[in-house]
Amino acid sequence: MDSIKRGVAEIIPEDDLVRKLERSIRLNKPLKIKLGCDPSRPDLHLGHSVVLRKLRQFQDLGHQAILIIGDFTGMIGDPSGKSKTRPSLTLEETHKNGESYFDQATKILDPKKARMVYNSEWLNKMNFAEVIRLASKYTVARMLERDDFTLRYKAGEPISVHEFLYPLAQAMDSVSIEADVELGGTDQKFNLLVGRDIQREFGLEPQITLTMPILIGTDGTEKMSKSLGNYIGISDSPKEIFGKTLSIPDALLYTYFELATDVPKEKLASIKKSLDDLSVNPRDVKRELARTIVRMYYSHEAAMQAEEEFDNIFISKSIPNDIETMKLSAFGTVLNIGTLITEVRLAASKSEVRRLIEQGGISIDGERVTDFNAAVPLKDEFIIKVGKRKFLKIQK
Repeated sequence: MDSIKRGVAEIIPEDDLVRKLERSIRLNKPLKIKLGCDPSRPDLHLGHSVVLRKLRQFQDLGHQAILIIGDFTGMIGDPSGKSKTRPSLTLEETHKNGESYFDQATKILDPKKARMVYNSEWLNKMNFAEVIRLASKYTVARMLERDDFTLRYKAGEPISVHEFLYPLAQAMDSVSIEADVELGGTDQKFNLLVGRDIQREFGLEPQITLTMPILIGTDGTEKMSKSLGNYIGISDSPKEIFGKTLSIPDALLYTYFELATDVPKEKLASIKKSLDDLSVNPRDVKRELARTIVRMYYSHEAAMQAEEEFDNIFISKSIPNDIETMKLSAFGTVLNIGTLITEVRLAASKSEVRRLIEQGGISIDGERVTDFNAAVPLKDEFIIKVGKRKFLKIQK
């Protein structure tokens, strides 16, 4: 329980979890630990790793991890935490987005102790009569107890009937695999509790609900999100992970160590003591966090190299040795710098390039770019720098 409770927001009910664990040990039968995975955004970041690390802790204690890829529920669109209906996806889109999820998740999980299933396996087989019977097991009043539904209802925002089916469909996942414990973020609490109720309706022992805090992004204010650009991807390069970690606000350092790393409890206590000590520079703790995260997803050597490269770029103001090189001829006739930067994918869109230029975030051979439509330099080669960490050598 000491291991399981680390960083947890809530366990409902905790006493029942203790009983399930005791029975599991007595019967030598692993518990089924369920985690539903959203296939709409397949690129995982440290925010996703918080609950995946908790799932890994259950694996290390001898239990079975079950990842449920929500390919069918992705067609509904989970409205949790949303102020309006989330656009739904086709089954083909959810399958395409879910293909890389397991490979990324097993950077954290033990693949030998993990099982992955798609919830279309059982939800796609339900006929309309079965859906109606399922819907009859929950009331509209109970659905409207959910905060986001309540707020939208009071604000006169539309709530589609199909959105009420999402928590019921997620609950059927728990019924189908007979989950003992379901993990999720605090924003999933309502859905996880519906799972308990629906399991009970089907004559099963209700699952334990275990929620984890939502990890704040590198901006220090918003939930970590790729769309907001405040994320650290678990598939990012070592130098990207290191650099992004150093941008985390000091106030979040302990939280990141607790939720996004596997440092032992004694080390956590030491880190907390260091952060409370005014003589300790938080920058040193931040560097330790950056090394720790890179080491977790790559290696000790990669962490040391990423730190050395960061120092070379930002302290010595030098250019990294291993920057990628591209041929200008590969892009045909490029009319201007803005278009070139978009074509080589150093920025996601032309609008992002314009924003970066306005902020002084783009330079060529050390000279700041001030005009999107500036001509491409007439040089045999030149180096483009975008933001703080992106470099690209262009050759004719």
